[in-house]
Amino acid sequence: MRRIARLVIPLFALAALSSFAALAAVAAPTAKGADRMWVGFHDDPSFRWVDDRESRIQLSAQQGATIMRLLVQWNVVAARRPTNASDPFDPEYNLSDVDEAVQTAQKNDEEVMLTISGTPSWANGGKKPNVMPRRLSDFTTFAKAIAARYSGRFEGYPYVRFWSIWNEPNLNLFLTPQFNTAGKSVAPANYAKLYAAAYAGIRAGNPLAKIAIGETSPRGHDHPGGPVISHSPGKFAELVAKANPRLKFDAWAHHPYPSNPNSKPTQLVKWPNVSLKSLPRFEQSLNTWFHRRSTPIWITEYAHQTRPPEALGVPWTTQSKYISQAMALAKGYPFVQMFIWFVYQDDPGQPWESGLYTQGGVPKATSPSHFAAAAKPLDARNGAYSFKAGTLTPLVNLYARRYCANDPTATPIGMTWRIYSGTKLIAVGQQSSSLKRDCTLDARLRFKNPIAKGKSYTAAFALNDKNGIDLARKLTIRGT
Repeated sequence: MRRIARLVIPLFALAALSSFAALAAVAAPTAKGADRMWVGFHDDPSFRWVDDRESRIQLSAQQGATIMRLLVQWNVVAARRPTNASDPFDPEYNLSDVDEAVQTAQKNDEEVMLTISGTPSWANGGKKPNVMPRRLSDFTTFAKAIAARYSGRFEGYPYVRFWSIWNEPNLNLFLTPQFNTAGKSVAPANYAKLYAAAYAGIRAGNPLAKIAIGETSPRGHDHPGGPVISHSPGKFAELVAKANPRLKFDAWAHHPYPSNPNSKPTQLVKWPNVSLKSLPRFEQSLNTWFHRRSTPIWITEYAHQTRPPEALGVPWTTQSKYISQAMALAKGYPFVQMFIWFVYQDDPGQPWESGLYTQGGVPKATSPSHFAAAAKPLDARNGAYSFKAGTLTPLVNLYARRYCANDPTATPIGMTWRIYSGTKLIAVGQQSSSLKRDCTLDARLRFKNPIAKGKSYTAAFALNDKNGIDLARKLTIRGT
């Protein structure tokens, strides 16, 4: 077979690509079942504030992380009221550390998820960050500004695809009051308002954003008394839906930690608390409450603390084993699209001792290698598609985050694709595609024979840009 040359189309050749540019755009690929998941870490100190943050992000990407979650506190970002809150670059917005972390993630081909939470005192009458803003429109404006900042429209400010709203709002620690003075539940209805306000802002700032609701803690008490005033995640979600069943969202985000660090990932807790093992019931309940056919779930925090240094933690070797077990359990659920471990490395400013590394950077037994072994086969950048039998020229979409670090929108990216049926090469082609604002590429495959019903194919892509940066992607194509 003839050799397929490396293909890089220069900028002046854009006119020759008009036929390809006319291809209809599609959404970024989603996985069939949970054979693909976004996997990564939530660790603000490691990825934003320590001196070696860049090397930590780079190493996490090499170990299979494809996403980074960051908590963006409105009360910190806008400690003083902005002069023009709708301006993504108002000087009162303090986002330099977020800018850098998102840029570094992009250089390492990782996606980013931002969770916005916490009310500034100027927005809630001088109260603490866990108190609602007096005017929901202030939260909408902030959400719109930050989403616009990371919409890919401004040079040097990367596109952020994934968002969520508030952190563990079923706990009084993060959203108060949970109950009013008469003992009536009020937090779920208040959160429904918070979410709707921020959703409208994010959508206005970036219509392509994927937005999660919830970010719920794994357990709660559902009554106003006791040392921890809280709602269980199941009851909280039910009451949010009761307050506004028409809320729009792309996923429910949840933190299914075990009830204590020693409990296995397979622990089944009493409903309406929700552990990893409870997720199928939770997903079905969400469908009922919100009148949906299916509800994607993003696991945006999960971990086991270790001993040492945490006296109640598990031995390092046990953590290594639990990493594999937890990710395998999540993989077994077709509705789970994301799995984020909290945290990457222990830090003196972070009391949760669940990193894969100690504060000094020492690997905890084989936890890093167990994470890598579980994460890499789930790489969501290598999507899965289903097409009707008889299709000859399916249109697919490829994640190409790394190119956005150097190439502006509309830069042509060269590609060579090869289609395999099993191990047999059945088609080869070359083309170019314009880099989209969301850092994806469209590609039109061409089968020599129509896609057959019930058959699976592999499409392997070799991508390259004018700077000599190569990326590899591999899609699964299924006939239906």
